[in-house]
Amino acid sequence: MEFFNSALGKNITFVRPEYFIIRGFIGIPNINYYYVFLFFVYVVAVLGNTLVMIVIYLDHNLRTPKYVVVFNLAFADLFSSTALVPKVLDIFLFNHHYIPYNDCLTFLFFCYTSLSMQAFNLIALSYDRLIAIMDPLHYQAKVTNRFMLSLIASFWVFVIIAVLIAAGLLTRLSFCKSVVLNSYFCDHLQIFLLACNDYFPSYVIGMVLVCLILWLPLIFILFSYSCIGYALSKVATAQERLKAFKTCTGHLSLAAIYFLPVLITLTIGTKIHPNALIINLSLTSVFSQMLNPIIYVLQTQEIKESVKKLLKIRNKSRITVKKVITK
Repeated sequence: MEFFNSALGKNITFVRPEYFIIRGFIGIPNINYYYVFLFFVYVVAVLGNTLVMIVIYLDHNLRTPKYVVVFNLAFADLFSSTALVPKVLDIFLFNHHYIPYNDCLTFLFFCYTSLSMQAFNLIALSYDRLIAIMDPLHYQAKVTNRFMLSLIASFWVFVIIAVLIAAGLLTRLSFCKSVVLNSYFCDHLQIFLLACNDYFPSYVIGMVLVCLILWLPLIFILFSYSCIGYALSKVATAQERLKAFKTCTGHLSLAAIYFLPVLITLTIGTKIHPNALIINLSLTSVFSQMLNPIIYVLQTQEIKESVKKLLKIRNKSRITVKKVITK
């Protein structure tokens, strides 16, 4: 972070607070019940995403480009849940509302990096479905494991650099007013709005991140499914159209769970109570991580078959061990 300050000149002094105060859920009635719910969401997210990752890793039949992305999505969901929920519970359950300056920026970095990767994973899954339906004859040549791994790696590098720049620009801000963040985590917007010097670069990078993390993936997904819909309309029979569309239901469900709550919150955010807005935003940040593995286990035939196969192998091994012991 010192690079951003040295680039502006050695004689510039920035007023940095010793800590920020995360206000978030303070004052909301019966909020302890919500903490119990958050803990439940976190446990389900950890177990579900870990299960998806284990199944994909153990079943060699799932070593396909699509499931390379699903594995990374499960990892990003696990990363996001672990970066956000335990710290939120620590802050509000144990009254650790004072978070040191550097710790706050670190918290911001991990939260935004993991949440951003969820959206970029949806782009990769959308591209996979687009090629599979629009150009099935060349799918195996165009969409390979190596290509998907390279695409995912480039997404990670891009997101890490973008969030580092956003966090780095915050270090050039002076805070001579309040240090209270009316959020449930170290929110980029809430931090730079507290600055008493020019925060326009942080505002710009914030808008760029919103466009890249929210609108760009959404536009690409809508465009890809417009193309898919057009391609399916040319298919001869309704049965073939339905069969092709079923391969997209899992991805469409993931996209809806990720984008719809955000869009609804942005639409009605100014019309609801601030406390309700904070709860809606926190739910938006954690709910998809819990539902994503459930959707893929229930809606994806390959994963269901793989889970059944792994359970059968485990049961057979238990029976074999029992027979050996009895002999």
